[in-house]
Amino acid sequence: MSLFPSTRLQQFLLTATLAALVSSAGIAQAQSGSSLEVETKLGKVAGKQEGDVRTFLGIPFAAPPVGPLRWREPMPAASWKGVRQATSFGPHCMQAPFFEDMIFRDPGPSEDCLTLNVWTPAKNKAAKLPVMVWIYGGGYQGGSTSEARQDGKVLAENGVIVVTMNYRLGIFGFFTHPALTAESPNKASGNYGLLDQTAALRWVKENIAAFGGDPSNVTLFGESAGSFAVSSHMASPVDKGLFQKAIGESGGAFSKSTLGMRSRIDAEVKDAEFASKVYHADTLEQLRAIPAQELLDRATKPAASKELVRFSPVIDGYLLPESVPAIFAAGKQNDLPLLAGWNHDEGGVLSKSTVESFQASVNKQFGDDAPKVLAAYTAASDAEAIRAASDLTADSFIAYSTWKWLEAQATTGKQPIYRFRFDEVVPADPFHTAGDSAYHSGEIAYVFGSQHLLTDFKWTPEDQALSKQMQQYWSNFAKTGDPNGAGLPTWPKYNAATGWQVMHLGAQPVAEKDDHRNRDLVLDSIWGK
Repeated sequence: MSLFPSTRLQQFLLTATLAALVSSAGIAQAQSGSSLEVETKLGKVAGKQEGDVRTFLGIPFAAPPVGPLRWREPMPAASWKGVRQATSFGPHCMQAPFFEDMIFRDPGPSEDCLTLNVWTPAKNKAAKLPVMVWIYGGGYQGGSTSEARQDGKVLAENGVIVVTMNYRLGIFGFFTHPALTAESPNKASGNYGLLDQTAALRWVKENIAAFGGDPSNVTLFGESAGSFAVSSHMASPVDKGLFQKAIGESGGAFSKSTLGMRSRIDAEVKDAEFASKVYHADTLEQLRAIPAQELLDRATKPAASKELVRFSPVIDGYLLPESVPAIFAAGKQNDLPLLAGWNHDEGGVLSKSTVESFQASVNKQFGDDAPKVLAAYTAASDAEAIRAASDLTADSFIAYSTWKWLEAQATTGKQPIYRFRFDEVVPADPFHTAGDSAYHSGEIAYVFGSQHLLTDFKWTPEDQALSKQMQQYWSNFAKTGDPNGAGLPTWPKYNAATGWQVMHLGAQPVAEKDDHRNRDLVLDSIWGK
């Protein structure tokens, strides 16, 4: 029996038809044979020329996840006739304004948001260039491909094709419910945002050759939640063969605190209780009838957030048949070349007043294990105490989980591993204190070379030089699985034989042996249990 009465289904189909007609207004007939036209599996798209790079924006890679498709696995997008104009970003996915430094260049929020963008320097489809597919961060609660700092044009100039995709966030992307699991062909629910990313990877596999890309040479990379996602896809059997290399910037799905995964069964109970209490809705029909903005507002308002289960990925039994650490420990991950690391000041630089309570906070957090933690984070002066407290904050937040990902791959994987730490103090901007740290997300603009679009920053020649080097390291890795190349400081592999060397990315990049390994091992003896 249908979950929707016939009148509601008819209304949905009518709405979908009208949306398609509106969308078709953006599909114009154009002269055939244009170098800015590309034939995808669903129809032709027409991009725009930006210097030596052809840019295609707002291409749908899945059907709009609205109406009866809300909280379903992404469905195939509809084909179109004529030439679809792909010169502007699609809407960003529904989200509350959690992150003030995220400034989007798109039409605004929409539940119909599953589009992707392609930047290609290829002149034709015979180029077979390596492909880099980016997943943005934002705690699985925010983000958009239209952010200027992750614009793909400059990175693409390094001889790679850059693809970025939107994916469902928050309650739209990670809500679970027993009824959702029951209706799913995979008997799973809760990982719709991750499945959107998988759908985008499948689109790349099927279509990127037409843009001059090599579908058998794809690198998946991301930052923060995007990095957590990359590690999850590396663990997932569903993603096998969809990408051949992985880059993680600040985060791995090995944490029990930051973005820690729940089991689907536990999540179903808590999310269903949340829906009943906050929305007074107990059926999928009732929940899917709630307007998107109302669904978002009621999920994120202060009264609800006190009891809000953070909506993020779960161990669903399908995309992730087990936890990510368990999959890696068993050697069941997709064994790929891995480049990963984090920033020097992931948790910021703490003040002296905060440090004064450092020992008390460690005692509270670690209990009987506090003495060995304090011994690992030694501090003989006020300056060292500030550094030690800042380091432990960063490790607790995101550095340890990234380290654990590297260690897990080093233990059961056979492919090369490269580790970095971004040390460059990022220039001042309206959202960050002037020149005080290499803060979380600070490396993104350097990887993408997007400084020219971020005019509020006071970039220096040293920043520009480091950015060019990082673009080369990242694109070299995408091409060959090795970041090294002519004119670059040598980046050794990360393994016992090299002394677990780390590439420190600053004004003068240099590789050094990991001098904090003992600290990570101490934390692992506590958190890794």
